[in-house]
Amino acid sequence: MAIKGNAADSRTRSSVSVFIVIGLCCFFYVLGAWQKSGFGKGDSIAVEITKQTDCTVLSNLNFETHHSGASSDDIPDSKVQTFEPCHERYRDYTPCQDQRRAMTFPRENMNYRERHCPPDEEKLYCLIPAPKGYVAPFSWPKSRDYVPYANVPYKSLTVEKAVQNWVQYEGNVFRFPGGGTQFPQGADRYIDQLASVIPIANGTVRTALDTGCGVASWGAYLLKRNVLAMSFAPRDSHEAQVQFALERGVPAVIGVLGTIQLPYPSRAFDMAHCSRCLIPWGSNDGMYMMEVDRVLRPGGYWVLSGPPINWKANFQAWQRTKDDLEQEQNKIEEIAALLCWEKISEKGEIAIWRKRINTDSCPVRQDESRARICESRNADDVWYKKMEACVTPYPEASSSEEVAGGQLKTFPDRLNDVPPRIASGSVPGISVEAYHEDNRLWKKHVKAYKKINKYLDTGRYRNIMDMNAGLGSFAAAIESPKLWVMNVVPTIAEKSMLGAVYERGLIGIYHDWCEGFSTYPRTYDLIHANGVFSLYKDKCKMEDILLEMDRILRPEGAVFFRDEVDVLMKVKRIVSGMRWNIKMVDHEDGPLVPEKILVAVKQYWVIGSSGNRTSDE
Repeated sequence: MAIKGNAADSRTRSSVSVFIVIGLCCFFYVLGAWQKSGFGKGDSIAVEITKQTDCTVLSNLNFETHHSGASSDDIPDSKVQTFEPCHERYRDYTPCQDQRRAMTFPRENMNYRERHCPPDEEKLYCLIPAPKGYVAPFSWPKSRDYVPYANVPYKSLTVEKAVQNWVQYEGNVFRFPGGGTQFPQGADRYIDQLASVIPIANGTVRTALDTGCGVASWGAYLLKRNVLAMSFAPRDSHEAQVQFALERGVPAVIGVLGTIQLPYPSRAFDMAHCSRCLIPWGSNDGMYMMEVDRVLRPGGYWVLSGPPINWKANFQAWQRTKDDLEQEQNKIEEIAALLCWEKISEKGEIAIWRKRINTDSCPVRQDESRARICESRNADDVWYKKMEACVTPYPEASSSEEVAGGQLKTFPDRLNDVPPRIASGSVPGISVEAYHEDNRLWKKHVKAYKKINKYLDTGRYRNIMDMNAGLGSFAAAIESPKLWVMNVVPTIAEKSMLGAVYERGLIGIYHDWCEGFSTYPRTYDLIHANGVFSLYKDKCKMEDILLEMDRILRPEGAVFFRDEVDVLMKVKRIVSGMRWNIKMVDHEDGPLVPEKILVAVKQYWVIGSSGNRTSDE
């Protein structure tokens, strides 16, 4: 027994030593990397140590000693496939919103602007290059107002939207004054107008949806008021709207209200917004308003500014007839009433409705013959589901004063409060105790991550993605004004928990990782992949997922993989050919735990480079 104890102690000491080496390695690597971006000073000593320290090899970590079952294919020195750079024309490639493929689909109801992913034979098996001169974005909050021109080298918006104060080109940067088509005096002033009606300041409104967001200035300025906005816009003739938003450090995805339902759960958002977003709200029997109603929580707010609001004063400027605009507004008012939305304000060109808290509080809804109720029993089952002109029913309430689905606390209290969907047992298999345990576990995991990467919550990483978010406890554990997390719930996950994520005051989206994500390349600073490859085992090729991660990860961005050791050995072998620096780390509970952490940093390289960094790059 003594011999076994000594061996265990030795392995423990070895594990601690490894953690120290890893921490120093990460510290000097990132410090040196910051030289490229211009945000860290990274002196010559740090650069020299970075060169001397091999972050990709930790020779005293030998998994085969403690675990069996690894095949010969998992041997680190076996032949590794090297992925070459794609042609530079793919530098802004969005596989499921590719412009050339889009034009082959019908234009009716914006179908051609929706997701249309390439078949397997058309997938790219190469690395998407960064444009020449690419640099790390400015840190928040400077990034809200300035974006390096080299990162998004498109000037069309500065011309098309010049009079609307969207974006201005100034030397080697774009400047975002915070203006918009409907808020020429700036987003702050516009939000002040909304806040005079909507309880934004007290934490009642935390999650928002911005449809047709432009460069997402509305969402950008809501952030300092502790409101997280999920902004979306199609990939269209205005180059790179969503790319600009993410480069600024603002949550956004490529998306459109078209023929399929939005990839969000029901009752997700506290507020929805359209500022001259050009969506035909009154068309298709109100289908688009009904979809907004599905994702708007009971008691939530819908803001519509621009046409047709205040049409009597603006019809000439909008170059439309009085009759046309009046009919449009009347249709919107009719649908809003059917949806149990109460208009609470109309001032100037801004109209605000509030969704009623339950069916009993809506007299119009008592006559169900006026509304076609959606037949689907699961309002969260939306992935590639056809959008219909039907009304999503409220959850049952016991009285006219009860909020259907449950009352939410104000933020930040709701972040760790038990979500109503959990408390009511609406998520099978997830008890209140399991929820609390999940929170405790991820606080522990995040603490370990911070030992590995000292910069995790310093502002170095702004845009973070959790590829398999579960209950959102990873995001809750690192919640900070310096960063935001896109909580992705895979469509094949055993339990759909995204509704609970939103009830915590976090944002996220449904997605199938066998397909490309709805974003531009280089839009995330850090990616967290917990159990992703075990989940997708035998569903699609591992390299498809890894190459998609490489596409959306910024140069010098980081990845945390957490999975079984055998799975991570396979991941390690593939990413060895992807210009990533990698290292394997023991579970925080010690080397005998079969779950491990694989840490990766994407190398800096741009179009035409060999991938080797030099001091004058």
